[in-house]
Amino acid sequence: MFKGVDFWPHNKRLPIMDVRKFFIAGSMIAVLLAIGIIATRGLNFGIDFKGGSLFEVRQTSGKIDVAQIRKTLGELGLGEIQIQALDLPGEALIRVETQKPAEGQNAEKAQQAVEGKVRSALGPDYEFRRTEIVGPAVSGELKEAGVIAVLFAIAGILVYIWFRFEWQFGVAAILALVHDIIITLGVFSLLRLDFGLSEVAALLTLAGYSINDTVVVFDRIRENLRRYKRMALPELMNLSINETLSRTVLTATTTFLAVLALYVFGTEVIKGFSFAMLFGILIGTWSSIFVASPFLLWIGVKRDWSGEGGSATGAAAKAKA
Repeated sequence: MFKGVDFWPHNKRLPIMDVRKFFIAGSMIAVLLAIGIIATRGLNFGIDFKGGSLFEVRQTSGKIDVAQIRKTLGELGLGEIQIQALDLPGEALIRVETQKPAEGQNAEKAQQAVEGKVRSALGPDYEFRRTEIVGPAVSGELKEAGVIAVLFAIAGILVYIWFRFEWQFGVAAILALVHDIIITLGVFSLLRLDFGLSEVAALLTLAGYSINDTVVVFDRIRENLRRYKRMALPELMNLSINETLSRTVLTATTTFLAVLALYVFGTEVIKGFSFAMLFGILIGTWSSIFVASPFLLWIGVKRDWSGEGGSATGAAAKAKA
């Protein structure tokens, strides 16, 4: 009979909780850097959130000339225009800022008029493969909806873990999740990657993936709390992390490879989504192994789930830390 392969031998134990302060310090530095980058550079909001027009074009007669396109469209007086060459030869993305409507013209009509001007300027040598037009009112609503979606997801996760475990587990999981989201947003800000609705969807997917990994570790901690009633909490948590390490790393590896294929072979439309997922898998795996359990130890957790003994309060956990 085939026997499963463990990524990490059962008799080997990594002293993760012994050096937890270094992991937490590194993560906190990364979070602070990410917040600083976001505060100074901001996010490069895509057309979904900024409004404006986006065109994916292909040069039908040869290699695309980004400089020539920029010069041609610059003469139209449409304001800020961003042109990005794509991975496929002869293709590019053109972004045009939101247009101020002329007197007696509504905002939507002003945006729609941009497409005609761009098509006329580029001529028949360019094929328009995709066109997106988002008005300023709609972009504001989409931005608000994206923020609400993320907040509702975090609240739902907190309630779920609270009911499944206890509130200490829920708070620790949310802290680890916020850590993941902030660092991911910081990378988007640093690299000036577009951030739109598909990236919000990636963040929500990341939240589910990260929490799933964290719940596996927390579930093992709960089992071991019942099994080893005299074991010190740091030692017990370290045991739990190591017992689930093979599952965590193997799941992350297989998921990462699947999303990597999506990133490499997918179209430009899903590049942002797949990149957010790739980085999110890495940071989510890191937090479920090195961040969530130290947070739980710091907050404090019941020592005896049967209710017959005392509890390890936050103060006691901090003293042991």
